Amino acid sequence: MQQYTCKEYQQEMILLSLRRRLNDPAIGEQERRQIEEAIRKLEEEMGIS
Repeated sequence: MQQYTCKEYQQEMILLSLRRRLNDPAIGEQERRQIEEAIRKLEEEMGIS
């Protein structure tokens, strides 16, 4: 069985926060693109993209 690490937990919480922020209708298009890019990179790092 694989250990669930503190780093993995931290990455999941960051991803959750970014996804919540992405759903905010008040953010601008530039910020939306930045958040989408950050999500893409994090998912790639986590091996879930």
